[in-house]
Amino acid sequence: MRIKPALGLLSPAIIVIFIFMAIPMLIALAYSFATADAYGGVTMPPSISAYVQMLFTQDFDGSLIFTTSYLLIIWRSVYLAALATGLALAVGFPVAWYIVCQPPSRRRLLLTLVTLPFWINTLIRTYCWILILRDEGLINKFLSWLGAISQPLPLMYNQGAILLGLVYTFLPFMVLPIYATLERVDPRLIEAAFDLYASRYRVLRRVVWPLARPGVAAGLVLVFAPALGAFLQPDMLGGGKQLLLGSLIEMQFTSSRNWPFGSALAVLVTLAVVIALIAARGRKEAPAR
Repeated sequence: MRIKPALGLLSPAIIVIFIFMAIPMLIALAYSFATADAYGGVTMPPSISAYVQMLFTQDFDGSLIFTTSYLLIIWRSVYLAALATGLALAVGFPVAWYIVCQPPSRRRLLLTLVTLPFWINTLIRTYCWILILRDEGLINKFLSWLGAISQPLPLMYNQGAILLGLVYTFLPFMVLPIYATLERVDPRLIEAAFDLYASRYRVLRRVVWPLARPGVAAGLVLVFAPALGAFLQPDMLGGGKQLLLGSLIEMQFTSSRNWPFGSALAVLVTLAVVIALIAARGRKEAPAR
């Protein structure tokens, strides 16, 4: 009898998840096993050619030749997403801890500043970085005014610019869950550690970090998942020279009109996110040493 009210309360969330998450994923999975139509969309018969295309290309005589083109794109996407996640953690953890250590009135102001980028469209924020990093941008003009450079630095259209855009865009997703976890930490635990003559480093490593691990795990997933499928930052800051998974998927559904291959890549990204969630959950449930 107690199960029915619980199901009634959970049913709206279950319905939303099923309609907006499960059904699109199932459609993408079904499309990935279809045949590409010449004018876009999919057609019959079923085929695994979309998955074969990730590793092989078809020669003129119909034979398959192993290629690493898409593997390099996948590796570049995973590498940049993982690096952006690591940098976001390196910046986000100290920021979250600093906010927690502030008085309540100042915390609200600092949290507002952290969430302030959410109030502005991502396209506009990314375009602002173009104005900063381009050859005639603020950085090059300032360095030229100081006499530090004689010609503009190549700050745009490279992996560094993409990485900067990813970290800037998804950094709040790292700060907020870590802050939410650290805010619930009992200050008496830290005071007790200092009373036992623990150094600041030992308090951070033996007390603060283990208690912050659930928030860190959530932040890692929240940053890595969107960074892996991002296409706005690679397109605008990378200039199309550094093709990533998000841009490749977008191309398959637009200019290339290869919906099965785009769906197969989307399924691959989804599997990577699921694996990251499982790994984060495993680390969360692992006992702290």
